[in-house]
Amino acid sequence: MTNQALDLFNERLPRKPYFTDELQFGVRIAGKERAILAKYIQFNQAHAMFWLGFDVDRPGAAIDWSDRNAPAPTLTIMNPENGHAHLLYALKTAVRTAPDGKMKPLKYAAAVERALCQKLDADTGYSGLICKNPNHDHWQLAVWQPELYTLDWLADSLDLSAANDKEILPDYGLGRNCTLFDKTRKWAYRAIRQGWPEYEQWLQACYERASAYNLQFSAPLDDKEVMGIAKSIAKWTGSNFSKEAFDEYVIRTHTSDIQRIRGRKGGAIGGRKSNSGGRPNLGEPWIELGVSRRTYFRNKKRKGC
Repeated sequence: MTNQALDLFNERLPRKPYFTDELQFGVRIAGKERAILAKYIQFNQAHAMFWLGFDVDRPGAAIDWSDRNAPAPTLTIMNPENGHAHLLYALKTAVRTAPDGKMKPLKYAAAVERALCQKLDADTGYSGLICKNPNHDHWQLAVWQPELYTLDWLADSLDLSAANDKEILPDYGLGRNCTLFDKTRKWAYRAIRQGWPEYEQWLQACYERASAYNLQFSAPLDDKEVMGIAKSIAKWTGSNFSKEAFDEYVIRTHTSDIQRIRGRKGGAIGGRKSNSGGRPNLGEPWIELGVSRRTYFRNKKRKGC
């Protein structure tokens, strides 16, 4: 079972993860073959979260989850020197965090993550970028749950009622990613229309905006995560927004608006009214007579009344 868990962990690693042997010296990026030898490694991909990860800094962290009635982690990676551990929960379906992802499942995942963090009494300052590498001999690995979790399965043993948007989004793990992603992409949808910049210029603008939002968090995300979010948004908006497409949209919308205005004016001139249910009323006698509005007024004109 341990080998299966390790295989799953390694299979889901980014192609070029961040890694380090000493946290105080920061992280680097390299191919999976090199990074997998390090003590710490990035365990989720830039655009998809396959794991919910928690940092529990207390002795017995790898086993006291059961005393707290928390769901069993897929695996725990413990420091044998002090008993502190990272607890990882493997998701059956990854949560999409790229700009084309939907906000509803992202916020749901953030609520589950926040509630589980509270249940485990985990470190709320943990960014979730890297974890203790279960492949490294320095750590003690234990596998507790061989089945992959769905968010609903995790939620069954958690109280999500306390995890409202104000608690979820600003201050923990996926919640910070969710907030930063949501704010920056909403800004980007408008800002890209101001000159349609070249990609490098646009990437820098997205990064600066995301960095400004990130500073509003009580525990900001790592700068590399901010850049990752900015790069995702810059690439997606750069590929899916263009001046030509926007101009076409404006023309199409403007034409549609003109047609609606003309339709309303025509209805007002002809005395046309309808109630909220869309059924004919006394202001539409041609319908009751079974003729068109045009025929009704033509006949009325002929009769001189």
